[in-house]
Amino acid sequence: MAIVTPGFFGKRRGAADRLPPGQYLADDFPVLTAGPTPVVHTEDWEFTLTNEVGERHTWNWRELQALPAETPTVDIHCVTKWSKLDTAWRGVSLDELFADVDTAADYAMVHSYGGYTTNLPLEDLLDGQAWIAYEYDGEELLAQHGGPARLLVPHLYFWKSAKWVRDIELMVTDEPGFWESLGYHDYGDPWLEQRYQGD
Repeated sequence: MAIVTPGFFGKRRGAADRLPPGQYLADDFPVLTAGPTPVVHTEDWEFTLTNEVGERHTWNWRELQALPAETPTVDIHCVTKWSKLDTAWRGVSLDELFADVDTAADYAMVHSYGGYTTNLPLEDLLDGQAWIAYEYDGEELLAQHGGPARLLVPHLYFWKSAKWVRDIELMVTDEPGFWESLGYHDYGDPWLEQRYQGD
């Protein structure tokens, strides 16, 4: 006798179940930046992965667009306590970009046009967890939201999803990025409320 009836998937999660502690639902898409919004034209845009021994893999805009695209629909959570559910994106999985990258690194530093940086464990960028996103809600990604392309790592607080992404540098040891050097948490798990160092 079956313990679980076929077709039963458990209780559907409502909005309240999808909000990490201390978060509220935002109706709009708030815009927060650490400085001025850089203007990056697609004809000048370039993205580079650099491993820990300096080997570089680089894509221009045309080459990025030629790669297989995915359309993740994900919830996003900002450290300033707003959350937005079921956000629709289009972009290239970092699994695709890392396919030919040889590395023994455990960490990554993400660099943006404009100078912003953020650090992440490499494992959080792989296995279908992160994308270079260039569309939001069926439209080209606006500059105010990180266009032409941003990193999307939805399982961490949104400051880890660096806008205007330019390159990812792989590292053997961890180093703090911009907000992390100012006291934000090195990891940033919204479900553990890892907003600041010591959380």
